[in-house]
Amino acid sequence: MKIPFTKMHGSSNDFILIDSYKQDRDFLKLELKGLSKKLCDRRLGIGADQLLILEPSNIADFKMRIFNSDGSEVEMCGNGIRCLAKYIWDRELSKNIILKIETLAGIIMPEKKGDMVRVDLGEPAFQPDMIPTKLAKELPDLPSIIDYPLNILDRQFNVTCVSMGNPHTIIFLEEDIETFPVHIYGPAIENLESFPKRTNVEFVNCKGTGELNMRVWERGSGETMACGTGAASVAIAAMKKQLTDRKVIVHLLGGDLLIEWAENNHVFMTGPAVTVFEGSIEL
Repeated sequence: MKIPFTKMHGSSNDFILIDSYKQDRDFLKLELKGLSKKLCDRRLGIGADQLLILEPSNIADFKMRIFNSDGSEVEMCGNGIRCLAKYIWDRELSKNIILKIETLAGIIMPEKKGDMVRVDLGEPAFQPDMIPTKLAKELPDLPSIIDYPLNILDRQFNVTCVSMGNPHTIIFLEEDIETFPVHIYGPAIENLESFPKRTNVEFVNCKGTGELNMRVWERGSGETMACGTGAASVAIAAMKKQLTDRKVIVHLLGGDLLIEWAENNHVFMTGPAVTVFEGSIEL
């Protein structure tokens, strides 16, 4: 079976996008978790952080499914949905300036903004059961997890938890994150029993009221160059802690994202989406 695909990236967070409209019937029989592991392998496959599947939707314009490089399916990807939107517009699959995309996190709405894509990510959630996390289970009525002390390996961190349709655990550090051992503490936190769906982990330096530096350990993918929902969660956490204004630039290893927390409580992310190449792979 030959599968056509498009390689894309958003702020260097890279994806293999497969358009199910272009596939033959045999594609529907494939086990997508195994396919993601195979295709995302950077030595034996195409190589990517995640696999995106464009599908028809009964409740929106299109549907997006997202699989990590380890095969796990996840709810949302901010960089991925920008790439999906660009793919749709570039191929004139829709003439709508604002798209409605069905995801496991609900309907997300990317909007064309010149060369950029602005995404309405919806409202953030702070309640422990919405993230979900069992941290602070001794405090069942705690409305949010903000600066909660967490012992990991040889250190104690103050963690703040946010959901943008998927779980994020944010750690603000005084030390420079450029040399911080993300590869050690990231997976240790990701796989804690306190996070029943695992968690993405962000390490952050606050650079004033309008800028944040961030590195991310993504569940199921390891450290990546960028994470859109992660950048949004980091910004919201900083705003919640009154460290920044309601509009900030988040600097990631792969580029910058603009995050706004609007008065209607919706979070907006603006950033690039790039097509790298197209091809096909024989399975």
